Amino acid sequence: MKHTQTIIVLDFGAQYSQLIARRVREAKVYSRILPFTASAEEIRKLNPNGIIFSGGPASVNTAESPRPDPELFSLGIPILGICYGLQVMTVMQGGSVTRPDRREYGFAKLKHTDDSDLLTGMHENRQVWMSHGDSVDGLPDGFKVTASSENCPAAAIEHTGRQLYGVQFHPEVAHTEEGQTLIRNFVLTICRCVPDWDMGSFVDQAAAEIRAKVGSRTVLCGLSGGVDSSVAAALIHKAVGDQLVCVFVNNGLLRKGEADLVLQVFRESFHIRLQYAEAEDEFLQNLKGITEPETKRKIIGKIFIDIFEKEARSLGQVDFLAQGTLYPDVIESISPSGGPSATIKSHHNVGGLPEDLRFELIEPLKELFKDEVRLLGRELGLPDEIINRHPFPGPGLGIRCIGEVTRERLDTLREVDAIFIEEIRKAGLYGEIWQALTCLLPVKSVGVQGDERTYEEVCSLRAVTSEDAMTADWYRFPPEVLQAAANRICNEVERVNRVLYDVTSKPPGTVEWE
Repeated sequence: MKHTQTIIVLDFGAQYSQLIARRVREAKVYSRILPFTASAEEIRKLNPNGIIFSGGPASVNTAESPRPDPELFSLGIPILGICYGLQVMTVMQGGSVTRPDRREYGFAKLKHTDDSDLLTGMHENRQVWMSHGDSVDGLPDGFKVTASSENCPAAAIEHTGRQLYGVQFHPEVAHTEEGQTLIRNFVLTICRCVPDWDMGSFVDQAAAEIRAKVGSRTVLCGLSGGVDSSVAAALIHKAVGDQLVCVFVNNGLLRKGEADLVLQVFRESFHIRLQYAEAEDEFLQNLKGITEPETKRKIIGKIFIDIFEKEARSLGQVDFLAQGTLYPDVIESISPSGGPSATIKSHHNVGGLPEDLRFELIEPLKELFKDEVRLLGRELGLPDEIINRHPFPGPGLGIRCIGEVTRERLDTLREVDAIFIEEIRKAGLYGEIWQALTCLLPVKSVGVQGDERTYEEVCSLRAVTSEDAMTADWYRFPPEVLQAAANRICNEVERVNRVLYDVTSKPPGTVEWE
């Protein structure tokens, strides 16, 4: 897709590179992440309005530390270096970086030392987030310091004539007050971008490109009811109408009422051609006696592919396969270090289909972050129950039913999950939580219910906050919310008599148990 305004984010291995790109998009300007190895010629062809060097874990003074193409500094394009990005800019322009006795991690107060377009609107003594061991101790020729902190004399530097800017702190993180003001200053004032990136214009342009690519042919979409596949289906349907056929496989591992919701939204509201495959018995039969998590995933994935292939062949000639691939998946696949996304997330999309199906891929969301996909879904008229739902894994409740997966245990888990989510919504907390889930554990517990001894299942509740699921922290519920959920579960779900709450962050844990 063509963009009139673009900011390139060069990734030096930072954990915040995606966050930088998202902050640029929040300023309504398109951003694209490239590895630091991208050549100046490659970047010049993209005609960007500006470049941002990300942070990174390396020390700029080591021989193997990453360096961008030095020709970037001759393109005449504004460059902003953040943390390591500042340091690598400094040494490549003839300055020096050292490791002082006192490193700086955490909060600091920013003191302005000179006027700067980059810092306009950021007030004196505002809190910023520092995370660095090295610091600039010698400026390159023509540069000046525009801000400092107690432990960092060169917290912000610039060479306005060459449009080179650098900050030692992280403006992209929420801990930096008025950090988005700095991002907007760079993107809109210094790079002179026009803020025209929004989902309304994206819909029109994306639909036109899909129509041009598809022509009069047929598109097949595996619809799970999740945010990504739902938004992709709605966008493609807007573009080509009945040339889109969706296949919804009910694997019996869905949440309570989920299949009915998908059928109601896409058949009745959007009038999309939808093939429904009822396959619960087949999935459960193949999962019988299986307890190892990765084996479960492989079985679930293989059966899904077999059923999807059968449904696809019944449609006759199909030319395109639509997938809800998002930009973070694309980024990880082209990162210098490779990235684990292809292995970890293979179950989210329709992967591993037989080569003789000969589909051409359509991935209409591959330039979007998750929050943008939700905005797009709202623009397309999808209901809140679809676009604002928490992430749900491809293998569904199969990896939340810890141990053996049976029909009875799945029915129990569905009821527990429904109560937990209902109590979260009732408390008005659903939107504050990245993901809430329940697990049924492979242990039983002694209890007392109605003056009788019981020996029943144990469930665990889990809720986390996160920016992008790379890291996550457990959500601090008001005690009365957990109490209400636990009371209802023990009273209303016959086979559960004990409720736990998981307070493990990621790392060391993962969001899902399996």
